[in-house]
Amino acid sequence: MQPFTTCLWFDNQAEEAVKFYTTIFKNSKMGTIARYGKNMPGAEGSIMTAEFELNGQKFIALNGGPHFKFTPAISLMVYCATQDEIDDYWNKLAEDGNIQQCGWLTDKFGLSWQIVPTALGEMMKNGTPVQSQKVMETVMKMVKLEIKTLKQAYEQDA
Repeated sequence: MQPFTTCLWFDNQAEEAVKFYTTIFKNSKMGTIARYGKNMPGAEGSIMTAEFELNGQKFIALNGGPHFKFTPAISLMVYCATQDEIDDYWNKLAEDGNIQQCGWLTDKFGLSWQIVPTALGEMMKNGTPVQSQKVMETVMKMVKLEIKTLKQAYEQDA
């Protein structure tokens, strides 16, 4: 059993968000949907929670009302092996959202994502202090992360 499930609080867009996310990630699916009943905070029959999986990671989307909003203090990280993967996730998740620097974006629901090449972690782990510094300086100047540019920074003084 997975020890944690992330609950994502939406105003009233849980179903729309779940459909959006499950079309972006492979091996994803919608799960059980629970609806509000009589004498509950939401409109009777409307979706209260929707379970879903993205690449085997379980989530619950909750229509909890306008009381809480997402912030960048919590983000979901997507590790990508290729630039094509980075570009694909970036373009889909950023649609109608906001792009930020260092591989961060906020999707149209306000949820923050980091689209990160696996190569970045390898460079930071295996590089010299000078290489790591050059790579991080390069990351700080980027919006969407580009593997080729990161590798150039890494190999600059190797």
